[in-house]
Amino acid sequence: MDMGLNTAIRTEVFGTLADGTAVHRWTLERAGTRVRVLTYGGVVQSVEVPGRDGVRAQVALGLPDLAAYEKPSGPYFGALVGRYANRIARGTFVLDGQTHRVTRNEGRNHVHGGARGFDRRVWEARELTDGVELSLVAEDGEEGFPGRLAVSAAYTLDEDGALRIAYRATTDAPTVLNLTNHTYWNLAGADSGSAVGHTLRIAAGRITPTDAESLPTGQFLPVDGTRYDFRETRTVGGGYDHNFVLYAADDGPAAELCDPVSGRVLTVTTTEPGLQLYTADHFDGRPYGPCDGIALETQHFPDSPNRPEFPSTVLRPGEEYVSTTVYGFSVR
Repeated sequence: MDMGLNTAIRTEVFGTLADGTAVHRWTLERAGTRVRVLTYGGVVQSVEVPGRDGVRAQVALGLPDLAAYEKPSGPYFGALVGRYANRIARGTFVLDGQTHRVTRNEGRNHVHGGARGFDRRVWEARELTDGVELSLVAEDGEEGFPGRLAVSAAYTLDEDGALRIAYRATTDAPTVLNLTNHTYWNLAGADSGSAVGHTLRIAAGRITPTDAESLPTGQFLPVDGTRYDFRETRTVGGGYDHNFVLYAADDGPAAELCDPVSGRVLTVTTTEPGLQLYTADHFDGRPYGPCDGIALETQHFPDSPNRPEFPSTVLRPGEEYVSTTVYGFSVR
């Protein structure tokens, strides 16, 4: 195992695609946290952290081998999602007066980058002092998106064992961009069954309500008196797949998830304006059942390219997309 300045780093071949492309797995370890990241899809395959008893458990829902990740997409286990995370209505948006049509891979709509989004790509890897940086180039027209996009994501461990994902991107033509990590968390352990019973706090006073196709209506719904009010810590039930409008990043963490039994706590801090809470009610038992994990996807709002009232996701030449999310771990 090669030692970085503070983080132990190891790489190994995880598997090989049908075309002969090797996929590597990077293991990062520091301050009790062990994280494994794949070059396929930028996947966070596992996160191991100790509980109140000091025993380390795998708390990110992962799959055992490359073949499992190559199966038709759906749950996006641990993946880096893009070029546009979440939904674009009717797979169409107008940018600078030009209409762009992107892949419709969820009925009439686009979701999570299309048929071959970033979760289906093999990323180039470069070792950093405290982690690994993955990078790729998405060519103009891929999945219908304009602009040749150069994007990177640095996965590092802070001195307290927090996992930091720092995204950067540039483009040679105006485009839209929305990136997220799609890890499902079960702080009792990935093999422990339903995560219903975890407690959750979200620093958000509003959500963007959706219609029957999970598309935002354009309204902002206050959470007061609703099941979406997580401003004070309470138990999570099922039935959530909603975008929360976060308070400003300098107001503190975006979310805090806790398993009362093990004492494990996950704290999410982000520069993004939104957080999608998804309780995975539709998992079919292969290999995880309904609500076995909770996704806390930090991102811009769904369908922003068609919603001028939402924060813009437009990236132009000469600009740099910069976004950071930190997953901190502790016990109580």
